[in-house]
Amino acid sequence: MSNIRPHLTLLTEEQKHDVHQYAVQVLETVGVRVDSPSALRMLEKRVGSSNVEGRTVRIPGELIEWAIRTAPKRIQVFDRRGNPQFQVGGAEDRIRFGIGVTALYYQEPETDTPVLFERKHMRDMVRLGNKLPHYDMVSTVGIVRDVPEHLTDVYGSLEHFANGTKPMVLLVSDEHKFEEVLRMFETLHGDLGGKPFIIPYFNPVSPLVMNEGTVDKMRVAIERGLPVIISNYSMSGATTPITPAGTLAVLLAELLAALVIGQMYKEGAPMLLGMLPVYFDMKTLMNFYDPQSILVNLACAEMMAFYGIPHCGTSGSGTGWGMDLLAAETYWMNTLTFALTKGGLAPFVGDTLGSKAISPLTLIYCHEIIDQCLRIANGFQLDNEHTGLKEIQATGAGKSFITAPTTLKKYKTGYYVNSIFPRWSMEKWIEAGQPHAQKWLRGYSIEFLKDLPVPEDHEELMRKGEEFIKALV
Repeated sequence: MSNIRPHLTLLTEEQKHDVHQYAVQVLETVGVRVDSPSALRMLEKRVGSSNVEGRTVRIPGELIEWAIRTAPKRIQVFDRRGNPQFQVGGAEDRIRFGIGVTALYYQEPETDTPVLFERKHMRDMVRLGNKLPHYDMVSTVGIVRDVPEHLTDVYGSLEHFANGTKPMVLLVSDEHKFEEVLRMFETLHGDLGGKPFIIPYFNPVSPLVMNEGTVDKMRVAIERGLPVIISNYSMSGATTPITPAGTLAVLLAELLAALVIGQMYKEGAPMLLGMLPVYFDMKTLMNFYDPQSILVNLACAEMMAFYGIPHCGTSGSGTGWGMDLLAAETYWMNTLTFALTKGGLAPFVGDTLGSKAISPLTLIYCHEIIDQCLRIANGFQLDNEHTGLKEIQATGAGKSFITAPTTLKKYKTGYYVNSIFPRWSMEKWIEAGQPHAQKWLRGYSIEFLKDLPVPEDHEELMRKGEEFIKALV
């Protein structure tokens, strides 16, 4: 049996070595600024005082190579029930998608009007992510705005935890609340590190800053045995060089510096590395994805495979004024190219309006994009059975395969059926009143949102979580 699968390759082996050397040169000659006093002291002991000037640390190549060797090549991810869900890393790894963006606004499905993101929106979007099967995880969807500001992360994380069972990618906006959130989860669940279903997500600051919040939160998570995502968000032409090669070198240097720090905290700490590369428009002061920024994401995926380190990349999000043509072009371009290259996570699907808002219509439509892209990436079988020469011979020239045994057997499973849009002829579409596809999506989504799954332990978890939060006040 032969499985034909399309595959997109960006870098040659020589180019991978070149990219690595550029990043190492950045770390050895420029270094990174380390704002955490404890991390700075730890690094100084390892690299020597001659490589430290103030808060800037130059990291030698041999220490980088040690960290790459030490980091695990595969990470097993579980759900909240303790069931294994998927592995990140390794030859059989494939792209895994998740919803979320830490949005400030929620686009109402009826009108696309942005409203402040509230607890009810977190509840519903977590449940939506759990209902749609191609989303393998749910990331922190938004920052709830209908609670006291100092409790935003705690209440939002409780709604995230209690309304779903899929693996969680956790973002906490207030660095001082991160450990409180983990303690709440431990109160609700017990040990978090045995069968990890929570993956905290951290950002260094480009260019070349290991900020105190990121580094110290990373230590707290690693000490608990949790896998962590280190992902840098860049704006080419502002926080990184405007060329893709320059952006790639700077961002990779940051990721390798974070890898060194994480492995120094605990040898063998499970870590995923990746980039969110975008461009910066100096006329409008807006960031945006374009084809070359998506190429940087693919290059990062190939570099992580080159190192043998699990990867977490971009979902290609942020564009669009809702689930419109602008959003569709970026999601299709990114999802398809990413599905055809190395595996890893794409945890942030669903955001619009420059990542300030999240749209349930986008989540539902992108689920169909993911379905089709995975079908392309899976390819097709080429062998005697699937070619069916005997059936072709039995049917003969000029005759139909409609009643052929294979057609009857595979009719309902042999090709893609869109869950949202019907296959209509022109006449049927005119008879239906010539509906616009976006209007049809809106109606479908509103109905879909009426029936979202609720975990059976939801009420108990909410009660215990509310008690924990009251004790904080």
